[in-house]
Amino acid sequence: MSLITALTWALPHRLLSSIARSAAYSESPWLKQKLIDTVTRRFNVDLDEAAEPDPTAYPTFNAFFTRALKPGARVPDPDPRAILMPADGHISQLGPIGEDGRIFQAKGHGFTAAELLGDAEAARVFAGGSFATVYLSPRDYHRVHMPWTGVLRETVHVPGRLFSVGTAAVRSVPRLFARNERLVCHFDTDFGPMASVMVGALLVSGV
Repeated sequence: MSLITALTWALPHRLLSSIARSAAYSESPWLKQKLIDTVTRRFNVDLDEAAEPDPTAYPTFNAFFTRALKPGARVPDPDPRAILMPADGHISQLGPIGEDGRIFQAKGHGFTAAELLGDAEAARVFAGGSFATVYLSPRDYHRVHMPWTGVLRETVHVPGRLFSVGTAAVRSVPRLFARNERLVCHFDTDFGPMASVMVGALLVSGV
């Protein structure tokens, strides 16, 4: 086991995430600006496309993290058959859900739809369907969009851990996305049921 993998399991997830939450909502001018400037510089955040491009104008780091974009910064595909990206990240995995409900995580790792949704009965309808895993990095703006027109039927909070969802953790922690705390949103659409699962992560556990 590598040092990074060992730390992934040993870190006090809840304590660190609680501290991060307090810092993210702090209105201390020095602290919030230090956080914003550090993330902007380290992750090369493009504020030119933000509705508020001035990094000093945000009252808290959380306001910056969940910033809105300028109109036209993201233009949806006009094709009515297109499924849109639900978040401003990149697709790390994409593929079919097995007839046994199996979902691919990374080489050597996977989990079932029942484990992810926290409900075996709710997962049955997704057997043989499709999934996409979208990773949001610190440089991305953290808002969630509807990939397809639908009606929200139910939301389910599933308690869990708060492992990092970075590449190293995804490759080393079995069933990671089914272990972390998450919010499952069930939708009814014209092509059948759809679920949007928002997975918490180390330092970022709120939706």
